[in-house]
Amino acid sequence: MRQAKKEIKNREVIIGLLNTCHVGRLGTVGRDGYPMVKPLNFAYSDGKIYFHSAREGEKIDDLKRDSRVCFEADLPIALVKSTGSPCRAEYLYQSVIIRGRAHIVEDAAERLLGLKKIMEKYQPAGGYGDFPEEKLKLTGVVRIDIEHMTGKEDLGKDQLKDAAMKALKNNVHLPIVLERA
Repeated sequence: MRQAKKEIKNREVIIGLLNTCHVGRLGTVGRDGYPMVKPLNFAYSDGKIYFHSAREGEKIDDLKRDSRVCFEADLPIALVKSTGSPCRAEYLYQSVIIRGRAHIVEDAAERLLGLKKIMEKYQPAGGYGDFPEEKLKLTGVVRIDIEHMTGKEDLGKDQLKDAAMKALKNNVHLPIVLERA
């Protein structure tokens, strides 16, 4: 990382970020050799990322051809409005980038585990019932085994950082808009 001061060194903060972010982006190598990025819902569990997919399609074809993937998730925290110069605008954030290998999960118990982790993340109150067998047959589950994980953040300085940290602590709807004093 070019700016070491932006690295998130605390693994628990990175895991918390993965548990907070609603959308992740999966990077694969497409059939034509170009990078392909797909947004998706996901869950982190025990050092792995799980997501669901159709059992066929471009994403699955890419993973079968080359299991190496990059995965990114970010949390936009605040837009700092510019005053006097566009160069004074800032965007405060936290992000994580993961490199690993993706595996299409065939084991029924692990497939169900991955789907349950996703539901627990997006509907923590429960109430969604059991997964219908006919839907389970149609749904693919992919596990990313994490090989390298890096967190990065820019939370601003002084009063901007105080406001960003307060927003994170109070679970306000993000991103917020801040103005310089």
